[in-house]
Amino acid sequence: MKVFALTGAGVSAESGLGTFRSVDGLWSRFDPMRLATPEGFAADPAAVHEFYNLRRRNMAAAAPNAAHFALTELETRLEARGGELFLCTQNIDDLHERAGSRRVWHMHGEIARALCLHCGTRRDWRGDLAVELACPRCGRAGGLRPDVVWFGEVPYGMEEIEAALEAADRFVAIGTSGSVYPAAGFVARAGDLGIPTMEVNLEPSDVAGLFGESLYGPATETVPALVARLLG
Repeated sequence: MKVFALTGAGVSAESGLGTFRSVDGLWSRFDPMRLATPEGFAADPAAVHEFYNLRRRNMAAAAPNAAHFALTELETRLEARGGELFLCTQNIDDLHERAGSRRVWHMHGEIARALCLHCGTRRDWRGDLAVELACPRCGRAGGLRPDVVWFGEVPYGMEEIEAALEAADRFVAIGTSGSVYPAAGFVARAGDLGIPTMEVNLEPSDVAGLFGESLYGPATETVPALVARLLG
């Protein structure tokens, strides 16, 4: 069995990392156009760095929860049976990896990585970023930014994601709002392909009506239950 799992901020919420689009989410308190666009970064890079530095520190202080560990178990046990888990996440945190998942596709990038706008180099970056820091590769300052996908930018690896979805036997969306495209369109694509679909979420998403099945509740309860069901 090949399972395509799409995860969103709801998977990490119980680890203490804020969601974006809930009633009290990050974008209800901060302006995404100022902090999560190329134009916002060009206008005030120091403010953008301050926002993401805080989020990077919050991530470092957080720990994976039962939902992350359940998906690691799913990956391991599917592989032992000759199957596969394609774990595609909208999250920019590293909690899937810290829980032991080996193959994680970060379609929106990773906050623990930096991108140099001068030379295009991407590299691991666990500390703070600042305007005055120079790129270790090209030596130029002012061009380092978080290696995350901002509004108006194209998610990473869409061709690979499409290929994995076409090859899947099941599609599961976990902890997603269903409001951010192209990820919100994956369930419709899975439906067109005739792939069984399930939503696992705290509450119905914006595209809940497109799923064949649903399971609602805290991720630390619903995701282990989902994994037990899939492994049957």
